[in-house]
Amino acid sequence: MIPPQARTEIAELLGPNGFLHRPEDLTLYEYDGGVDKARPEMVVFPRSAEDVVAIVNLARRHQIAITGRGAGTGLSGGAIPRTGGITVSFARMNRILEIDLVNERALVEPGVVNLDITLAVQGDKYFYAPDPSSQRACTIGGNVSENAGGPHTLAYGVTTNHVLGLELVLMDGSVIHTGGPMTDLPGYDLTGLFTGSEGTMALVTKVTVRLMRQPEAVKTILAIYDAASDCGRTVAEITARAITPVAVEMLDGVMLRMVEEATHAGFPMDAEAVLLIELEGLQEAVEEQVEQIREACRSCNAREFRVARSNEERELLWKGRKNAFGAVGRVSPSYYVQDGVVPRTKIAPTLDYIGQVSSRFGLSISNIFHAGDGNLHPIILFDARNPDELRRAQQAGDAILEYCISVGGSITGEHGVGMEKMELMAHQFSAETLDMIKGFKLAFDPHCLLNPGKVLPTGKGCLEIRQAPVTAATML
Repeated sequence: MIPPQARTEIAELLGPNGFLHRPEDLTLYEYDGGVDKARPEMVVFPRSAEDVVAIVNLARRHQIAITGRGAGTGLSGGAIPRTGGITVSFARMNRILEIDLVNERALVEPGVVNLDITLAVQGDKYFYAPDPSSQRACTIGGNVSENAGGPHTLAYGVTTNHVLGLELVLMDGSVIHTGGPMTDLPGYDLTGLFTGSEGTMALVTKVTVRLMRQPEAVKTILAIYDAASDCGRTVAEITARAITPVAVEMLDGVMLRMVEEATHAGFPMDAEAVLLIELEGLQEAVEEQVEQIREACRSCNAREFRVARSNEERELLWKGRKNAFGAVGRVSPSYYVQDGVVPRTKIAPTLDYIGQVSSRFGLSISNIFHAGDGNLHPIILFDARNPDELRRAQQAGDAILEYCISVGGSITGEHGVGMEKMELMAHQFSAETLDMIKGFKLAFDPHCLLNPGKVLPTGKGCLEIRQAPVTAATML
């Protein structure tokens, strides 16, 4: 519980409009895009790193848990305040502080919306590459915490490949800077350590991101199939031909019909699967690769091969892909999104296994993949009003992720571990590796006040660590 004295201090620090505490307001912050819920006791809205330092010092003095929050679009419970306490919303730290096109850099606050960076520089023919499906809403601070990806990460990489430096507030109240606008700085890669740490070791207050020049030519392709397994074979065939598109997305028949009914993007209603492929680069090279991919698709039984004829047609296809999760709401009252990764050669058998899981648990499962890098997003449809359906949905999700591990994959490609996949960490990593992760956590947050109850499995996580005093011995 937050003691009255701490509440008074927060009100004096941030003013009457700088925090929320009424139950009806707090309800809006008890969930993200996943299925878990937990309500904070207060939500605070800092406007500067100095505010964040003061909040951290207050929380440490009163031993109050803190959970950082961006836009709440996460899908693994990362922003859920599992033990109550204070949620630190960065919605008001939303300024683009500096744009340096000469050096292809931008300095932004954590509450800046992902797409707003591209909108700010596209007139000068630049863009910010990581593009999660929620890029119109998700924020850079959340992207950094979860190491977010997106459809175009096949060629460009995920968030960590585009973050050059961070300003961070540690739990002792100190402010540190990692990396910076220059590349190849000496010392440990602390920027890489904190990117993807899911808000468990520090709070991000500034981010230096890489900007990229827009390509000369872009071609977007829709390949249509009568068998989903042929899509998986096509991805492997494209790779075998040494072609690296910037995006290779797959939608199965269940998903593409939901998307088409909602967006009218031009997906065929009778297909069993489609691949959405995008190429970028010099005009001549892109034209040549289109023909190579046409051959690859047809060798894997594609029944139709379309190339978008205009930018408007291209944008419509991507609108369908990026609004896929919203389209599910027209069909099912609730859905549970998973985020496993498998080698590209295992996509086809993984699709078969997901079909078996669907039958075993009696739930419909649609599939949408970042197929180029084997990042799966099976979407399990269920009714949250039925506790048994929620239980079966979670069991089905675990079964799929365990299969991903068994074929050499991972339990997450971009959504993070959060509280959703904690127990599966023990399947992914050895006990020694988990102890090392715990050591990093305790080095930066020895009292386990920062986003407790995340990432580490039961027995290794903060909810257990906090049961006993933290000593130097337990940190080794």
